[in-house]
Amino acid sequence: MFKKKIFPLTPKALPLLVATILGAAPAWAEEPQAARALTPDTPIVTVNGIPYPIDVFKVFLNERLRQASGGEQQPDPAKLQEIAFNEFIDLIVAAQEAQSRKLDENPEVKAALALQRLAILRMAGMNTLAAELTPSEQEIKDAYNQFVTQADRTEYKARHILVDDENKAKELIKQLDKKKGKNFEELAKEHSLGPTKEKGGDLGWFDPRQMVPPFAEAIAALQPGAYTKEPVHTQFGWHVILLEDKRKAEPPAFEDAKQQIDISLRRKKVFEKLIELRNAAKIDLNEDVVRLKEKPKDGGETNPDKK
Repeated sequence: MFKKKIFPLTPKALPLLVATILGAAPAWAEEPQAARALTPDTPIVTVNGIPYPIDVFKVFLNERLRQASGGEQQPDPAKLQEIAFNEFIDLIVAAQEAQSRKLDENPEVKAALALQRLAILRMAGMNTLAAELTPSEQEIKDAYNQFVTQADRTEYKARHILVDDENKAKELIKQLDKKKGKNFEELAKEHSLGPTKEKGGDLGWFDPRQMVPPFAEAIAALQPGAYTKEPVHTQFGWHVILLEDKRKAEPPAFEDAKQQIDISLRRKKVFEKLIELRNAAKIDLNEDVVRLKEKPKDGGETNPDKK
C-alpha cells in the first residue's frame, strides 16, 4: 500500500484555481492578475518531486465538467473543482505507483498507451480540419434549399378509437354513421383502449411516418372531416380513424437552421478529407499477419465453407 495525501481546496483558493485552470474568468469568479501571469507549463502540483503542469489538469477538469454538464442537476462549481483536484491527485499517485512497478513497460500497457495517443491525435486532427473546412454561404443556402425540398410533407390532425375486436369496430362505425361522426369523441372516451382515451382519441398533429403503415395509409386516403368506413387493422388492434385537419409542414427558417447545417457540412467535408487522405496514403500490409481477401475469378461471391 502507498500513502496519499489529499489537498482539500479552501473556498478562498477556489476562484484562483478555477481562473488559472480555465485560462479565463468563469461566471463565478474574477480572474486575478497573478493567474494571468501563469503559463501552461506552470506546475499546479508537485507529487513526490515530480511537477504536473496546469495544462494537464485543465484537460482533466474539462472532462469532469463535460461529464457533470450531462446531468439534470448541475453541481456546485466550487465543489466540483475540489472533487476534481483530489481525483487528479489520486490519478497521479496511482500512475506513479504503476511506473515504480515498471508497468509502463508491459506490452499490453504500451499498446494501450499507443492507441490512446492515436485516438487523441485523431480527435485533434478532426477538430482542426472541421475548423479549417468552412462551408461557404452559398453551400449552406444550397443545403438549406435541398432540406426544404426534402422536408416538403403533410401533417395530419386526427382522432382514433382503438378496440381489440373487428366486429366491435364495425359496430362503432355504424354508430358514427347514425350521427354523421359527431359523436366520435364521445365514443372514443367510452370504448377506446388506447392512451388517448381520456382525450377522446385525440392524437394531435403528427407526421404519418410516425405511425405504422396501415394507419398512415388510411389517414392519407381521408379528407378532413371524414372517418374510416372500414376498421384499420394494426399490431395494436382495430382502429376507427377520424381526420380532423391536415396541413403542409413548415420548415425552420434559414437563420434558425443555419448553424446546424454548418455543422453538418463540416462533418461531411471532414469525412471526405479523411477518404482523400486514406486514398493518398501508402499502406503496406504485413502479409504474414493480415491478408486481403481474394476476389473470385468469376466475379461471384466466395463460399465461406471453402478454404
